[in-house]
This record gives sequence, C-alpha cells and structure tokens, in this order.
Amino acid sequence: MPVAATAPIDLNKVAMFVKVVEAGSFTAAAAGLRLPKSSVSRGVAALEEVLGARLLQRTTRRLNLTEAGRRYYQQARESLVGLDEAATEVSDREREPRGTVRITALDFGEGPIGEVIAAFTRRYPRIHVDMTMTGRRVKLVEEGFDLAIRAGLLEDSTLVARKVARSELGLYTSPAYVARRGAPRRLAELSQHDCVLFRGSTGLLPWRLTGPRGPETVRVSGPVTTDDIGFVARLVLAGIGIGMVPENLADPLAARGALVRLLPAYSVPGGAIYVVSPPLRHMPARVALLRDHLIAELPRALGGDPLPGHGRKVAGRRP
Repeated sequence: MPVAATAPIDLNKVAMFVKVVEAGSFTAAAAGLRLPKSSVSRGVAALEEVLGARLLQRTTRRLNLTEAGRRYYQQARESLVGLDEAATEVSDREREPRGTVRITALDFGEGPIGEVIAAFTRRYPRIHVDMTMTGRRVKLVEEGFDLAIRAGLLEDSTLVARKVARSELGLYTSPAYVARRGAPRRLAELSQHDCVLFRGSTGLLPWRLTGPRGPETVRVSGPVTTDDIGFVARLVLAGIGIGMVPENLADPLAARGALVRLLPAYSVPGGAIYVVSPPLRHMPARVALLRDHLIAELPRALGGDPLPGHGRKVAGRRP
C-alpha cells in the first residue's frame, strides 16, 4: 500500500531524506548537502510528519529504514533522478553549458592535471570546476561528485570507468638527499635509507619492485607515511628521503635536475589511470564535456599515449 500524504510535499525535504539513506547518517548527508546536521534532521522529521509515517528508525549506532521508508525511498529516489535529468536536459538544450562540475582526483603533483583543467576552463568559461585533490577513495554518488580520476585497480561497482593512461613508479630522491646520505647501489641498501612511505587501500606494505632478476621485495622505513602520492613527490623534492613516484610526474622534474632517479633498472609495474563517473541515463552537458576533455587530454599530459580501447567503458556495471 503506497504511503499517502495529507499536505503538499516539499521536494527539498524529500531530497534530504534520500541523501540520508544513501550517505548512511545525518552527519554524512549534511556534509554532502553542505547544510547543518540539525537542518537535515528537522527536514526529515517534517517529511515524516507530513506523510504520517515513520521512515527511519534512529539509534545511537545506526539508521534503519522502516518498511514504509524503504518503499518511499525507492519511489522518491527514482522520481528525483528523473526530475533532475529532465531539468538538466532541457537546460542544456536551451543555453550554453554552465554550472559547476565537482571532480576528485589523486594529486599527481606539479602540472599535469592543472594544465588539462586550465585548458578546459579557457574553452568553457561558464563552467566552474570544483576540484578536490585527495588520496582518499571518495564515494562519488554519496558525496555528490560528478567525476573522479583514479589510479590502480578499481573495485567492481556501478560506476563507469574509462582507462586513459598507465603509470609506472620509479625510485627518486632529491640532489640534496644524495649529497647528505649518498645513493643506494643495490635494492637491499634501501633498508638503510630514509624512505617516504605510501599507504594504499590495503595498508602499508613492503616495497616490491621488478628489476633484472624479476620481482624483489625490500622492507623500508622512514620519517613520513601518507596516503597521497602527490604528497610523496613533494616530500621527496624537499629532500626528506627516497620515494616511489609515478614516472610521468617525476621524469620532467629529473630532467630539470630537481630529482634524481635511483636504481633505474627497478620499477613498479604501472597501474591504469581512469576517468570515473556515476551511471546516468542523461549526463549533464557540462559534466560530459569535462569527461570527454579529460579522456582526450590526460594521456598526453601524463606522458603517455592513449591505451588500446581508449575512451571505452572498461569497468563497472549498471545496477
């Protein structure tokens, strides 16, 4: 039996409810909506009062949908998506693309992504790009992002991922560090040096590099651990120690003498770099334009050629 309302429905409050369900908490939903938590809580409570039904069971640990809430969420989410896509399609047809595109990316350090985004904004001055640089794996839909640039293996999901480049990692340090501590001559000597450690999604692991004798592992330590590969590069530039840095980021710096490549026979086999987007029946024109620009320009900016199947969906599925 469908939920019946006795008063006009405020779509803003419906959107708040949907966001709370998708984010899993009032706190996360408020952050995504950029509203105070109290406003989101009052909005959902007001919606429940209008509907005359409890939609969420609130406890100190988690939120649970009631049966009425589950039915209402399914219908409300589909309706809101339809309204948003219809409005976007009409808007895109009637005027020059404009508005904000929210994108998250790994920090590749100096240059590459910044140059690509700058070229896009010069071409489409009415589109505002809101860029978040982070090593954290952002939840695109729940946190309200339109696009992401990600590296490495992708988890199976409903997201659409397009492979645009590949990046190998090499060992680099600064000339100042070499002058102070010397350069390792063998891979095993890295254990005696200060290293900048990268913490990936699976935690902190020994360094495993491929060289003339195949894969080799060395345990390293150092003064700093980070989950941001761009920050690794900046610390290496600052002379703190030796780090594994993407070649397409480090090689231009090495060519200028700002970095030194160590043990060049060793590297970490490259991971793919993807442009990722949520699955939408109608993608806003401003988002599609930036996505296509990234797919076309990132391979050159990151120092490589487009991969086979460039621009093709390579991961993800529709629900």
